[in-house]
Amino acid sequence: MAMKRAATSAIRAFSSPSSSVGSVGSSTRLLHASAGSKKIVGVFYKANEYASKNPNFVGCLERALGIRDWLESQGHQYIVTDDKEGPDCELEKHIPDLHVLITTPFHPAYVTAERIKRAKNLQLLLTAGIGSDHIDLNAAAAAGLTVAEVTGSNVVSVAEDELMRILILVRNFLPGYHQVINGEWNVAGIAYRAYDLEGKTVGTVGAGRIGRLLLQRLKPFNCNLLYHDRLKMEPELENQTGAKFEENLDSMLSKCDVVVINTPLTEKTRGMFDKERIAKMKKGVLVVNNARGAIMDTQTVVDACSSGQIGGYSGDVWNPQPAPKDHPWRYMPNHAMTPHISGTTIDGQLRYAAGVKDMLDRYFKGEDFPPQNYIVKEGKLASQYL
Repeated sequence: MAMKRAATSAIRAFSSPSSSVGSVGSSTRLLHASAGSKKIVGVFYKANEYASKNPNFVGCLERALGIRDWLESQGHQYIVTDDKEGPDCELEKHIPDLHVLITTPFHPAYVTAERIKRAKNLQLLLTAGIGSDHIDLNAAAAAGLTVAEVTGSNVVSVAEDELMRILILVRNFLPGYHQVINGEWNVAGIAYRAYDLEGKTVGTVGAGRIGRLLLQRLKPFNCNLLYHDRLKMEPELENQTGAKFEENLDSMLSKCDVVVINTPLTEKTRGMFDKERIAKMKKGVLVVNNARGAIMDTQTVVDACSSGQIGGYSGDVWNPQPAPKDHPWRYMPNHAMTPHISGTTIDGQLRYAAGVKDMLDRYFKGEDFPPQNYIVKEGKLASQYL
């Protein structure tokens, strides 16, 4: 039922005239593959010695989604790299003549308007995972490209990770861990700011697939659950989660002990958590952000963690990615940050690898993708990116 609703929403999104960007017409590059060999380029993170430790570790450069033999058996060229930055990188060498580019949020190759302009043969941009904000979607739409991702492939992975991070912050877990590895023992240094999750008010900014799964997983903890979204959930789902809709974001934030960011990065959400908005939150609020780093104002988060306005901050998304060694979030107090890992569990990798293979197979056969997978289709953007 949920997948049916998602598909229906996706169809509506792409039939809306308001989502059209520019004129499509003759500028549209045909999605369906013409006869002959295609050049497909994938950009993935390098696993090095870890590649051989698990045969299902398909999301890395070395295993390249596990589709090489399948592609080459059909006569296609498949090139993979982790080298994606700068004018002399490996990716740049293939931009002029590639037909399909596969990227991933975990090691994003930024597909700029300039790269799109030079990619004369490019027809299809596939995201192995969820979240295509590393692509200039307006430029892709204007060029008539198709952009698609494996919708739903790692929503369970991310929702579980968010729940873990909430508990890590609420229970003040990391100082205790650091005490153990440093040979220390100071219960008071942990307990003075460790709490139960039960009875706390938790709000999610965004209640799409991940946000809804998080609310479902939080219900057994007997929290007061709130959500803010463009769309109100169906009454059945609201009753199931026990979550209350908050139309006004700032009003919700002022009530929350824990805030979880679950909204995509768009021009509207970029920098939405600035100094003014964070000041409206409860002093000592705990923030979890597995959405996108650029939704937060970087220095404001540092200042708020230092002053105690934010009592703890955890997430796996940074701006930019990979995060440079001098990124201030590495060194701010009371954080539980990691590299971008929440959606690239082995289970998630297997799902998004299968999804990419399915869409490539449909592309070769001239068939449409599942409607919920489209981010840009025939010059139109999916509603969540408007």
